[in-house]
Amino acid sequence: MVADPADLPNVTHALAKAGLDDVPALTERLMSAIFTDNPEWTDYRPVPREDLWEGCRQYLERILQILSGEVDISDRDDDVAAAIGRRRAEQGVPLEVMLRTFRLGGRVVWEALVDQAHRDGADPDAVLGVATSIWRVIDGLSSTLSTFYRNTELERLRRDDQRRHALVEDLLAGRARDVAFAQRTAKELDLPTGGSYLVVVAEMTDDGGFALRGHSEALAALHFRSVWQVRADSLVGLIALEQHPADRALGALRPLARARVAVSPEVQGLAEVGLAHQLALTTLDTSPHGAVELVTLEERFPQALLVQSPDLAQRLLETQLGPVLALPVKERDMLLDTLTAWLEENCSTANAAVRLHCHRNTVLNRLHRITTLIGQPLHGRTAYVSLSLALSALDLKNNRDR
Repeated sequence: MVADPADLPNVTHALAKAGLDDVPALTERLMSAIFTDNPEWTDYRPVPREDLWEGCRQYLERILQILSGEVDISDRDDDVAAAIGRRRAEQGVPLEVMLRTFRLGGRVVWEALVDQAHRDGADPDAVLGVATSIWRVIDGLSSTLSTFYRNTELERLRRDDQRRHALVEDLLAGRARDVAFAQRTAKELDLPTGGSYLVVVAEMTDDGGFALRGHSEALAALHFRSVWQVRADSLVGLIALEQHPADRALGALRPLARARVAVSPEVQGLAEVGLAHQLALTTLDTSPHGAVELVTLEERFPQALLVQSPDLAQRLLETQLGPVLALPVKERDMLLDTLTAWLEENCSTANAAVRLHCHRNTVLNRLHRITTLIGQPLHGRTAYVSLSLALSALDLKNNRDR
């Protein structure tokens, strides 16, 4: 005799209600199935056994509550499946493991209801209808589990990113002078507390990208450990040198520069990363806007000193070159070019003349003109240093004014 379809829901409800009394026993069966499916217990290692047992109990009870008609989730996500999904995601249980457990739970319920149906002498067609209802419920609960699991994973990743961001910012601010903080942060960021570090600052390019691309991969290929932080207008990196020479890291990064990139000198340990960051920022300010280059502090010490003391740089410029700068543009530029060439050619008038495509006497006359204008000799260590710094200050000023 074929069962009346109208009776199928009633059969399902009756069997499920009877099953609610057996939830603890069903939970033990599901726990046994989980251990059989995962004998090494590795997938559920982060979950205390009592926690897993309670989660299984709640899940099986919810299946039977839905099948019995006690709970209706047709217009909402199930709160039990949602809670399990959130908790297991926080504990790090893989989603595929949870979905497999939900299927195992469905099988446990199905087998229990089949046994109950046989004891009650239920129509076989009605029992098949129960199967359809069970797996519809399992699919719905699994969907809810997946949704809340993935949402929790995303939230956890955002929290991890926020914490990582905060830790790096604290390092750049110099907080690693606190030994306990340095040790804890090194562990979380997978960095050594000691050894040499470089700090890199790369500006954003005109198209909205960063001045370095593929930096992490390039360094990782050379076995450097590094951490990178994206800011509103720049990219900041911490590179642990460990046993590697700094030049090797610079060699990997230099070809990747697409705008201005500055690198600090080597510093010792995380405790000095804050200082290194400030030195890298100062070094970046020595590079003209629009330049495509990677520069180090060692390459820009004079300019860095001037950047650090802008008022002093302006006073130096005025006292050393003020009268020259006051000349008409054509004469001013001619004298400045001559002075620059002469200093860069180790104060050789002959070499400067070749460089400027003029006679040596012309160079001498121009240098004499400069001496007269500024009222002091061009020769001597103090004069060489002061004039060279003044020319660097002028370059920095011109770069800023562009």
